[in-house]
Amino acid sequence: MQTIRFDLAQLPPEAEALRLEVRGFLAEYGAHWTRSERARSWDGFDREFSQTIGARGWIGMTWPRQFGGGERSALERFVVLEEMLAAGAPVSAHWIADRQSGPLLLRYGSEEQKRTLLPRIALGELCFCIGLSEPDAGSDVAALHCVARESESGWVLNGTKIWTTNAQHADYMIALVRTDGEAKDRQKGLSQFLVPLSRPGVTVRPIADMTGENHFNEVVFEDVMLPSDALLGRRRAGWTQAMEELALERSGPERFLSSIQVLACLILRLEENPSEEGWENVGRLVAQLGTLRQMSLSVASMLAADGNPSLEACIVKDLGTGFEQQLPEIAHRMLGLDIGLGGDTDADNAIGHLLLMAPAFSLRGGTREILRGIIARGLGLR
Repeated sequence: MQTIRFDLAQLPPEAEALRLEVRGFLAEYGAHWTRSERARSWDGFDREFSQTIGARGWIGMTWPRQFGGGERSALERFVVLEEMLAAGAPVSAHWIADRQSGPLLLRYGSEEQKRTLLPRIALGELCFCIGLSEPDAGSDVAALHCVARESESGWVLNGTKIWTTNAQHADYMIALVRTDGEAKDRQKGLSQFLVPLSRPGVTVRPIADMTGENHFNEVVFEDVMLPSDALLGRRRAGWTQAMEELALERSGPERFLSSIQVLACLILRLEENPSEEGWENVGRLVAQLGTLRQMSLSVASMLAADGNPSLEACIVKDLGTGFEQQLPEIAHRMLGLDIGLGGDTDADNAIGHLLLMAPAFSLRGGTREILRGIIARGLGLR
């Protein structure tokens, strides 16, 4: 049974100095960004922006220099992520590769995979997507049916993945598939593969979400030929590797800052038309935000010290996505907006966009029910 703790953490001086540098850069680079564009930060796909910050060393920051990294601290990286999301920067083209695909390659990849891919990720040149979920499996990742079978030249991949954000733009997917056993074997016999999405037999089918945009995709593999060295890590160790990958996406600033532009819009509206009830609502939201930030920073500090804050990360994700979903709803009620896009102002459009996106916040990175099950098991409650 594990214990849960959130120690107070402080950022070192070098991290705060970096914050000022990043903030200044974003103020200049993003001076023309509208509120509705800033509201799309998490989904804002801009390879030029990713390459610009890659050239500044703000992708792969903690990685070894030999693989294109900056050998900086996890807390310095935390500051960069905070500033990017707070400013509404378009981070989508590099976010997944920086947050989880790159670290997974760094830990489990072959020397060739690391040498070939990591420096290009750090420069913002490569986009990755996640290949875990499948159409008939829901939140049960272990119920997957995607299969890779050995051939004379390597592997043959067949099956379908879904919830593959940015697959229509991505260069690679890291896919969890079955290499051994049968579906009833669940986690046993699963392996991870590095799949170039330009391969023959790969079909990407964009799926429009409620905003009308195509971030969500279905990816179909039909007899996709992969070389032997496409295997990532060890055969039959895919489940363990995938769970480590998921842990990387559960506690960062993106778990409480996805809707931050709504709070900024609310404050601007209240400055124009003050109300006691409105400022009380904003005060409560700011207090929640400060608490979540401190919890997330605590997790980052534990990771920087080589700790294993897996339960704490799940808690931050669960509470953080609840906060992210609450923000647009409160703004909608306070301002009396129609649900959807096409508002009277840029701020209205930003709030409308995030109101439509908010239901997805508690799905990505593990549903609320899955996270609470993990926490209960960790505490010995089930």
